[in-house]
Amino acid sequence: MKTKLAGLLCVFYICTGFQAFGQKNLDYYLPQNISFNPAIPTPESVIGHKVGEWHITHDKLVLYMRELAKISDRITLEEIGRTHEGRPQVLLTITHPTNQLGIDKIRSDHAWLTYPNEADKFDIKKMPVVTYMGFSIHGNEPSGSNASLLVAYYMAAAQGSEVENMLRNSVILLDPSFNPDGLNRFATWANMHKSKRVNPDPMDREYSEAWPGGRTNHYWFDLNRDWLPLQQPESRNRVAKYHQWKPNILTDHHEMGTNSTFFFQPGVPQRTHPLTPELNQELTQKIGNYHAAALDSIGSLYFTEEGYDDFYYGKGSTFPDINGGIGILFEQASSRGHAQESDNGILEFPFTIKNQFNTALSTWKAAVEMRVELLDYQRDFYKRVLREADNDNVKAYIFKAEKDPARAFHLAEILDAQEIDFYRPSREIKLNDESYNQDNAYIVPLKQRNYKLIKAMFEKRTEFQDSLFYDISGWTYPAAFNLEYAEMSSRDYSRNQLGGKVDNLQFPKGQVVGGQSNYAYVFEWHGYYAPRAANRLLEKGIRIKVATSKFIGSDEKEFDRGSILVPVANQALSETELFYELQQIAENDALQIHAMNTGLTGGVSLGSNTFINLEKPEVALIVEADNSYDAGEVWHLLDTRMNMLVTKLPESRVGSNAIDRYNTIIITGGLDLSERETDNLKRWISNGGTLVGIGSAVEWMARNKLSDLKAVEVEYPGTEDITYDQINNYARSQYIPGGVYMSELQLSHPMAFGYYREELPVFKRGTILIEPSESKFANAAVYAEEPLISGWISDANLEAMKGASSVRVSSIGRGRVVSLVDNPNFRAFWYGTNKLMMNAIFFGRIINGYSAR
Repeated sequence: MKTKLAGLLCVFYICTGFQAFGQKNLDYYLPQNISFNPAIPTPESVIGHKVGEWHITHDKLVLYMRELAKISDRITLEEIGRTHEGRPQVLLTITHPTNQLGIDKIRSDHAWLTYPNEADKFDIKKMPVVTYMGFSIHGNEPSGSNASLLVAYYMAAAQGSEVENMLRNSVILLDPSFNPDGLNRFATWANMHKSKRVNPDPMDREYSEAWPGGRTNHYWFDLNRDWLPLQQPESRNRVAKYHQWKPNILTDHHEMGTNSTFFFQPGVPQRTHPLTPELNQELTQKIGNYHAAALDSIGSLYFTEEGYDDFYYGKGSTFPDINGGIGILFEQASSRGHAQESDNGILEFPFTIKNQFNTALSTWKAAVEMRVELLDYQRDFYKRVLREADNDNVKAYIFKAEKDPARAFHLAEILDAQEIDFYRPSREIKLNDESYNQDNAYIVPLKQRNYKLIKAMFEKRTEFQDSLFYDISGWTYPAAFNLEYAEMSSRDYSRNQLGGKVDNLQFPKGQVVGGQSNYAYVFEWHGYYAPRAANRLLEKGIRIKVATSKFIGSDEKEFDRGSILVPVANQALSETELFYELQQIAENDALQIHAMNTGLTGGVSLGSNTFINLEKPEVALIVEADNSYDAGEVWHLLDTRMNMLVTKLPESRVGSNAIDRYNTIIITGGLDLSERETDNLKRWISNGGTLVGIGSAVEWMARNKLSDLKAVEVEYPGTEDITYDQINNYARSQYIPGGVYMSELQLSHPMAFGYYREELPVFKRGTILIEPSESKFANAAVYAEEPLISGWISDANLEAMKGASSVRVSSIGRGRVVSLVDNPNFRAFWYGTNKLMMNAIFFGRIINGYSAR
C-alpha cells in the first residue's frame, strides 16, 4: 500500500509540474545519436547540480570551464580581463587538437583576411571558419550562460566523424558570460527565492528582482550598448579579443518577455543600417534556415524578421556587421526564474536553456557548411571598403578640443581600441575658421580597412528608410565629445598632411606655468578633469574661488568665466606643499595651472567679489527609483572619472532629515513620494540645497511644484490614414528614439562655465520638451532654431523643439532646482555634456536667485 501511494504521489508531482521543474538529465538536452567521451566531466559532476536545476553562479561556471580546459585537448582557456567586481572574464578556444597546435598561425592568417592588400595570399578553402559564441550579456537573461555549460561539454565530449570534421574546419571562441557581475547578481536572486516546490505564479517574488536587477553590470550599464563606445572594462576586454580574431559569425544569446517564443535574426529588413551590405543580410537569412530546422526538430515556436533590427552598431548582434562578419541575435522567452506561467503554458528554465543550446549547435553547423562562403564574404568586405572610400566625397575627418586635450584624447582612445588608424597633422591645417595643428589635432583618413566603422562613428545621418528603431538613431562621435571637427574633401585633404601615425597614444600632460607662486594660482574650467582637480583641493581643505567674470593675467592671458582661483595665503598646506599638489593635479588632469604673482589683474582684480568661494560638494544620488541606467551613469561619472564621493541614497530616505548632510541631490527619474516627503524635499531646497533632475525627473519635479516648467504642446498629425494594425507603430513614430541635436548656451551663466562655444551638441531621447522661461537668465541653454544634427525625428517634434529650454534653473527659497532635460551622461561616452552635470554640482548654489525666477 505504501509503495502504491508513493507512486501516485510521484505521478501527481510530475503532472502538476511540482519537483519536476529543473530536474532534467543531459538526455533532455543532448542529441540522441551522438556518443560522448566518458573522460570528459559532465557539468553536474563539477558544479554539483543538474543544468537548469539551479541558476549557475559565475564562480561555478568558470570552475567548469577551467576543468574542461584541463582535461580536453580540444579546449584552451584564457582570462581576457576582469570586471569591475574583479570577476574573471574567460574565453574558451575550441577546435580540433591538431588546430590547437598551430592556433597562433590560424588566428594570424584569419586576421590577415581583413587586410585588403594581403588577403589574396591565403587559400580560404583550407582555412577554418571562426565563430564567436557569447552568452547572457544581460545578467538576468541567464538561459544563455546556463546553455554554455552544455555547448562546452558537447564540443569537448561529442564523438564521431561529423564532430571531428566540424572541429577541423572551425574555431569556436566561447564566451560563457558576457556580464559576470550581472549574471551572478541575478543567479543569487533566483536561487535564494527558489522553493522546494517551484511556484510558477508570476506574482512570486522570485520573478520580480529588487532594483536595479541583474540585467546590468556593476555600474548599472547595459553592456549590450557598449560594443562601439567601449566605456566599460568588460567591453574593452571582449572587443580587444574580437579584433584579434575578426570572427566570421558572432552569436549573442538573449532573453525577452515570458509570453513570447524565440527570435533569431535577420530583423526587420527596412531597419538595417545602410552601411551594412545587403549580402550580410542574405547570409544572415541563410544561417537562419539552420536555426529554423533545429527548432522545428524539437517543436519550439519561433519568429524572425520582426520586432528587432540591425541599426545601432553598438549592439553585439550588429557590431560584427560593420566589421566584415555576421552578427546574430537570439531572443528566448524568459522564465526569469525556475518556471513561470505564460501564454504558451508553464515555461520551465530547462526549456529556455534547450533552445539556446540547439541554436548554438545550429550556428556551428551553419558556420562549417557555409565556411568558404563566409570567409570569402569577409575577404571581399574589406576589399570593397577601399573602393567605397575612393568614391566617398569625404576623404578624412579631423578633430581637436582647442582648450581641453583630454576630450580629444578620449575619442582617440576609442579609435585606438577599435583598430582605426589615425595621425597627427604634419603641419597646421585651416578649415572652417579653425586651425588644427600637430599638438592638438588628430586626422582619420577614410581609406583604410575600417572605413565603414569610421563612417558609422563620424557620419551625420538624417534620412532613413523607416521611422522605427529598436535602439538609438544617431550617435555622431565628435559631436558627442563636443569637439571642433571637420569633414575633409579631396580639396582639403592630401596624404602629405598626415604626420606621424599614433601608435602609442598618451594621455596629455598639463603643467604649472610660471613656477611656484607665493600669491595665487589659476586654472580654467575648460578641462574635462577640472572638476576632479577642484574636488581634490576641496577635500584637502584648500579654499578655492570661482571667477564669475573674465579677467586678464599679468602675462596678458585672458581667463574665462569659471576659472578657479587658488590663493596661497592662509591655506591648510604650505606654499611648497601647495605647489607640489598643483603639479600633481596639472599632470594627472591635463590642466594648465598658472602661477599669479599679483592680484592686480586686468578687468577685475583677484580680490574682487566676483570671485565666489566654492563649497565642497556633498552629493546624494537617489536610487531604487525608476530607471537604473541614468543613475548608474551618474554614479560612474562621479566615482570613476571625477574621483568624487557620491552617496547612493534610497528613495525611502528622502522624507527624513538624513538629506540635510548633502548640499546636492540628484534624481534621474520620477520618485514615489508622499506629500510629507515632498514637502521635506522642498524644505531642504529652500534651506540652500541644489536639486538636479535629469530626463524624466524634470517632468516629475514640475508636477510636484519643485519647478515652474511647462511642457511644449506638440501638434501631432491626425490618424485619418492610419489603419488599426498600424496604431502601435504610429505611436512609436512620434517618439524621439535618440539622436544628436544642437543647443545654444548662455556662456556667462554658471551652468555654462567651461564651455567656450555657444553651440553644444546634446543627446536627446524621448519627447520631453519644455517651454522657455520668460526670464532669459533661467534658460541656461535652449535648442537651436535648426537643431537636428543626426538621427530621426518627426516633423512635429522637430518644430516643437526649436527654441525650447534644454537647461533650466528655478528657485525655491535659498535653493536651486536645475532641470537637465536631456541626459548629459548618456552611456558614458557623451563626454561633451558631462560638464553640465558637474556645473550643476559645483555651481548650482552660486546661481543668482534673480536669474532663476
